[in-house]
Amino acid sequence: MSRFNVKKVAVLGAGVMGAQIAAHLVNCKVPVILFDLAAKEGPKNAIALKAIDNLKKLKPAPLGVAEDAELIEVANYDDDLKKLKGCDLIIEAIAERMDWKSDLYARIAPHVAKHAIVASNTSGLSITRLSEALPEALRPRFCGIHFFNPPRYMVLVELIATPTTRPEVLDQLEAFVTTALGKGVVRAKDTPNFIANRIGIAGMLTTMKEVEKYGLTFDVVDDLTGKRLGRASSGTFRTIDVVGLDTVGHVIRTLQDNLDEKMDSFYGSFGTPPVLQKLIESGHLGQKAKAGFYKKQGRDILRFDLEQGEYVPSGEKANEVYGRMLRKPAGERLRLLRDSEGPQGQFLWAILRNGFHYAAVHLKDIAETARDVDQAMRWGFGMKQGPFELWQEAGWLDVAKMVQEDIDAGKALSKQPLPEWVFKGPVAEAGGVHTEQGSWNPTTGQFEPRRQLPVYERQLFPELLRGEAGPRPDTAGKTLLETDAIRVWTLDDEVVIATLKTKMRAISPDAGEGLMEAINLAEADYKGLVVWPGDDPFSVGADLQAMLPGYVAGGAGLVDSMEKELQELMLRLRYANVPTVAAIRGMALGGGCEMAVHCAKRVAIMESYIGLVEVGVGLVPGAGGLAYIARRAAENAQASTGKDLLPFLTEGFTAAAMAKVGMSALDSRKLGYLLWSDTIVPHKDELLYVAIQQARAMYEGGYRPPLKRLFPVAGRDGKATITGQLVNMRDGGFISQHDFDIALKIAHVVTGGDVDPGTLVSEEYLMTLERQAFTSLLGHPKTHERIMGMLATGKPVRN
Repeated sequence: MSRFNVKKVAVLGAGVMGAQIAAHLVNCKVPVILFDLAAKEGPKNAIALKAIDNLKKLKPAPLGVAEDAELIEVANYDDDLKKLKGCDLIIEAIAERMDWKSDLYARIAPHVAKHAIVASNTSGLSITRLSEALPEALRPRFCGIHFFNPPRYMVLVELIATPTTRPEVLDQLEAFVTTALGKGVVRAKDTPNFIANRIGIAGMLTTMKEVEKYGLTFDVVDDLTGKRLGRASSGTFRTIDVVGLDTVGHVIRTLQDNLDEKMDSFYGSFGTPPVLQKLIESGHLGQKAKAGFYKKQGRDILRFDLEQGEYVPSGEKANEVYGRMLRKPAGERLRLLRDSEGPQGQFLWAILRNGFHYAAVHLKDIAETARDVDQAMRWGFGMKQGPFELWQEAGWLDVAKMVQEDIDAGKALSKQPLPEWVFKGPVAEAGGVHTEQGSWNPTTGQFEPRRQLPVYERQLFPELLRGEAGPRPDTAGKTLLETDAIRVWTLDDEVVIATLKTKMRAISPDAGEGLMEAINLAEADYKGLVVWPGDDPFSVGADLQAMLPGYVAGGAGLVDSMEKELQELMLRLRYANVPTVAAIRGMALGGGCEMAVHCAKRVAIMESYIGLVEVGVGLVPGAGGLAYIARRAAENAQASTGKDLLPFLTEGFTAAAMAKVGMSALDSRKLGYLLWSDTIVPHKDELLYVAIQQARAMYEGGYRPPLKRLFPVAGRDGKATITGQLVNMRDGGFISQHDFDIALKIAHVVTGGDVDPGTLVSEEYLMTLERQAFTSLLGHPKTHERIMGMLATGKPVRN
């Protein structure tokens, strides 16, 4: 298959989704033109320009760094359609009106390049009907491409073919969306709302119906249907607020307008809920309107009460009895909920039963296999498990019997029985829809394996569904060393992989020893070392729980020796005789950040959050982080024409003193924790593949570690300047006295202590200052308060 080379993308429509799709393309270094209508007044491109300006204000941030908004080219339909000739992919994302989309297609068709793919980002309109507005020559290159909101963060992209779409077009687009944009692709049939929104919005509607039946409040429902249920932490109603009530309302209307009782036996439950209608009519459209099901008033969060027609205090939690039930094994959990007498338990069973029922009844219509449904619900709605996965884990036939009994008893929302394949044949015999052979396709009556495309060869450990066969990182390859804290292994007998097994990948003493041994093994017999976490996070840093008993038992001296061992590990990573590569995903905080910056190279996924956060627990970075900041400042100063070190030091000092964390890989690079020579990978499942390739390439290129050398520091003059700024911040009430004391110690280290400006120092010298600062703070009562607060709540304490 020839490579689909995307040099530029056009996005048609600068609404909420169109602008955010353009933002994500820029995040991934894909040039993009954002089109919209020509403004009637002022600059012709004012509509697109305003949309781009709004990107900087949206939360969560659609851009990796806000200043990249300027990389989005703007255009309008009156003057700039000729620019489409230079685009390889055109994504239409205008309002969900069939007539508007058809008119736009007729307008752009003469300007589309002969090789370009045109795709509609509709959330549920018929792709086949949309294609009818295009010339016949263009229809084979047209399909649906449905991103989920917010597109930077949501993994799912649904691709939808028409009867005339060429198969290679979908293959090419799937490869691009997967590798270049980091998305998980599911191919959906051309039915109303496709897969995720068909299942998910039906689930929301039936949930609202059950909420009304059992008389529950929105805050209690969100507590029950969030993390406790293995779903997005925002639950049901907060999720609707984030997506937008008008957007959800439109998707509901798509179901209402394109389905009927014959096509969907649940159709009677698809009426727009009165509370949703009331809020939309009031202009309370959710987060973007600052009011929806919830409203923030000062520091308080209010919820809407339909009976009172106004917002009332929220914060009510679910009965903990059901919280305990939800922690039970799946089979026991479902039986307990079904047999419970309280409204909250009955509600939970009802929404789960409705979900199983709906997915089974409609699987054949909307998807090729059960895998597509479960992946869509994981990636599009933030579920830990799709409906079929949970059903299978709980005991396929046991759950099927319970659901069918409720259908027969008239308790379900539809009288339609479960399909025959649920009870008889291969699925019943296998105990579920996912097996080692593949996932169930009710049309062919077979278990079908995953689609094989060259792009998926880059995913060494793809995300697997329950029951699926496939490689798993905890058992794959050849183990070279394994303890409770770390696994050191290799896939190819060329590159060593080190994977921490500790909670949150904390660097415990045992983990540190294992990493040292991994370096030794790599130097002795292999081409390189990759530190790869297997899952989020990369590492949250040193193991404070292991360090505190050491302080109690042995005092500052013992902690000093523990810190010294960590520092020696960092220097071994930096000066190893083979390339060391940090493969970063999720959080790399504190010692995790220090481990990353001391590797020879970093490969990070877009959603990597990197920073030195020790101030949050009342400490300073103590494993080489401050020495790194000072060294990088000296290197950057040397590469410039300026002689003053302080301007190059200020940003690194501020990042450490304020515990700044990069909110993307791009932002982390801006803070200096990633270099321009480091690699950013859009797809999390390609991270290990790319990191191994980088290690091999460095080795084959004759890699040698840097030579140790002395470098200049800012000295006492630099410290005095920083101290003056800190005094102003303290006296102005911007930082506490303890923050001031910690920042002063950070300044002492990064400027080299009490030495003349320009004094040449070594990393080891600065690391000694680090340890002194670290151990002096460990005995401070306010540091103890911060440490204990963090260990107890996971949140920083400011005192």
